[in-house]
Amino acid sequence: MAQNDIMIVDDNPANLKLLEDMLLREGHEVRSFPSGRLALAAAMKKSPDLILLDVSMPEMNGYEVCERLKSTEKLSDIPVIFLSALNETADKVQAFRCGAADYISKPFQFEEVHARVETHLKLHELQRALKLQNEQLEETVAARTRELAEANGRLTILDRSKNEFLNLISHEFRTPLNGLLGVGEIILEQMPSTPENEELQELFERSRRRILSLLDDALLLGQIDVSGERFKFAAVSLSLVLSRALESASEFAASRQVTLGAPPPEPDLVVGDEELLVRAFHALLETAVKFSETGETVRLSHEVLPDSSRVSIESRGRIVPCAALGKFFDLLSIGEAITPGGDLGVGPPLAYRILSVFGAAVSVENREPSGIRLTILLKGALTARS
Repeated sequence: MAQNDIMIVDDNPANLKLLEDMLLREGHEVRSFPSGRLALAAAMKKSPDLILLDVSMPEMNGYEVCERLKSTEKLSDIPVIFLSALNETADKVQAFRCGAADYISKPFQFEEVHARVETHLKLHELQRALKLQNEQLEETVAARTRELAEANGRLTILDRSKNEFLNLISHEFRTPLNGLLGVGEIILEQMPSTPENEELQELFERSRRRILSLLDDALLLGQIDVSGERFKFAAVSLSLVLSRALESASEFAASRQVTLGAPPPEPDLVVGDEELLVRAFHALLETAVKFSETGETVRLSHEVLPDSSRVSIESRGRIVPCAALGKFFDLLSIGEAITPGGDLGVGPPLAYRILSVFGAAVSVENREPSGIRLTILLKGALTARS
């Protein structure tokens, strides 16, 4: 068993000798001092694990010694047990106010002294262990906080790089691309009118619109990240938004031989910007089409809630791999193709960020039979609601 360093302070040599002998027999290391001044000086050099302190001493009484101990940071945690012939309640209260851990009245029984000493030594050891554990925990938390801050910094840089890349694509590619597309149109117009050439012209036109739409989406993503708070909020007809989005996505759906269901009939007003909400739902409809098998129908449903509107877009065909569900709406985070038509592009993150600007939310889940469900929750416009 490890020895505990116990300090005894008493101006009576007989008391010092008695306590010292008893504690030594229990295996403790004991240091005895006849005055508080000597005890304080020794404690500063080497802190004891516990102090047995008499009250009535010349030069400096036990209360003063205890107050000095508790006011010294290095010594303030040491448990102090008073040993005194003063048995009045006021004496005991004063001892505890000075910071004493316990109070034993003289004449004392060794069994009592031994029991209280052992109890406070154990408590002191537990407190030291708890303090050490707290310090280690604080260091761990501080280290983890630094790691998270560094990770967040890296993510911020990565996010900024993505936005800069998207803006570069949108701005720098548009001029040479327009020239390339213009030359393509001239060449196609000069080609003889045959079914094959007409099919090439239709393919060219669809590709042209898709490329320009992708550039516009990339530019909008950058604008939302930089100044999303500047977009205007208004009461918008959800029925109109869905009808326009269905119309704009119909060509893409037809090219995949997928049918788009009718918009929900219920009139409802939501918070947002009509043009941006149309783009968001257009992107989500095209996403649903990409997860649909040939000949299937993308279906829409709408539910009016007390202060919001919920729209569900369901497809039938393919599901999102479990590993990709959590990053489905993250920009450029899914590099592999997870649908028959290839990768998802910027559609899902664009829709997610547009909806976030207006306090709306979108989520994705796999459904049975095989397919996905996109759920959009929009804030209701309480004014002008019919």
